[in-house]
Amino acid sequence: MAFGIGVNPLKADGGQVRGTQQKIACECWFTSTGRTMPLMLKIEDENGEIRTIRDIQVHSQEKKRYAGIPSIEYDCTLAVGGRSIRVWLIYYLAESRWVINFR
Repeated sequence: MAFGIGVNPLKADGGQVRGTQQKIACECWFTSTGRTMPLMLKIEDENGEIRTIRDIQVHSQEKKRYAGIPSIEYDCTLAVGGRSIRVWLIYYLAESRWVINFR
């Protein structure tokens, strides 16, 4: 009897996302080639206020699978209140859901 036949994923799994994730709303542009480009995001701060961040610099993007769930991970720098914050923006394809992961 063979073990694992037909259960192996097509691509390597990225494991689990490390750090703290927070749900966000993200305005993005889908190009004609299917690429996703984040343009603006809204995030709830520690006081419960919704903050809008428009200054997003994307350094790289990579398709990954976390526990078998397909996603696109963006390595970004956000300009917030005069300072730069390095974050990961993660788009979960199957759920059409965005999260931010602080480094």
